[in-house]
Amino acid sequence: MSITIEPSHPEFVTELSGIDLAQPLGAADRDAIEAAINRYAVVVFRGQALDDQQQIAFAGHFGPIHASAQKARHRGIKHRLESDQIADISNLDGDGKVLDLNSRRRLDWLANRLWHTDASFRAIPGALSMLYAHIVPAEGGDTEFADMRAAYDALPETKKAELEGLVAEHSIWHSRGQLGVTKYTPEEIASLPPVPQRVVRTHPGSRRKTLYLAAHASHILGMPIADGRLLLLDLIEHATRPRFVHAHTWKQGDLVIWDNRCTMHRARPFDTTQVRDLRRVTTRDVASTLEQAA
Repeated sequence: MSITIEPSHPEFVTELSGIDLAQPLGAADRDAIEAAINRYAVVVFRGQALDDQQQIAFAGHFGPIHASAQKARHRGIKHRLESDQIADISNLDGDGKVLDLNSRRRLDWLANRLWHTDASFRAIPGALSMLYAHIVPAEGGDTEFADMRAAYDALPETKKAELEGLVAEHSIWHSRGQLGVTKYTPEEIASLPPVPQRVVRTHPGSRRKTLYLAAHASHILGMPIADGRLLLLDLIEHATRPRFVHAHTWKQGDLVIWDNRCTMHRARPFDTTQVRDLRRVTTRDVASTLEQAA
């Protein structure tokens, strides 16, 4: 059966069907999926049945895998998932119980509600994220995506010229600090130092220019901190207008791929007494954005 493509939004997001991702991935199917990612930026597969190793194996077809940063910033606690290649995007503790409202890991996890790009706080940032739904709550918990290519295209030419060459400093501690979550050890903080990333970059697959923003972006290098932060806030407000945003409502068995190089995303609220068990694998980009085409 060949892969079927059904777009979900005028600008981006598509559903792909006719493929079982638990099975070995042939070259033609891999290339078709990559082409869909380059065109639509967010790709949805419904009704999949994957264990962690199958999800990791599938992701490996699209590049080297980033080790999750969760264990680096949550030391001395029990982690539910053994592999460093898969991130636990759930509200469950190391014993599989719903996290206490005041647990440090839950408070850290709440930063996923901010608009962000996965691993932009690492020197070599994230490329593709692949999130798989094991258990979803009865309602709520959608993930919203913003198309940063379309957002860039819609900017006035004068603003585009202003943004050329700008570099922002990204830090995971900045995004957590916005929610007042600051209780990390010196060792945890030192493990993930701030990094510079371009504000505008060119996507290597589509060759389209795109904004590269996140809640991790603290300020613009070479600009007064207040001015830089206001510029970043204005750009995020622009990029998350309804015309650029699509909400994905999760079903058990969904696997969603998004391209961190040209999208932002955020989780939406849900009843956190209900289990939400999603697991993410993220591939590494080829280099820092500073070493890639602007």
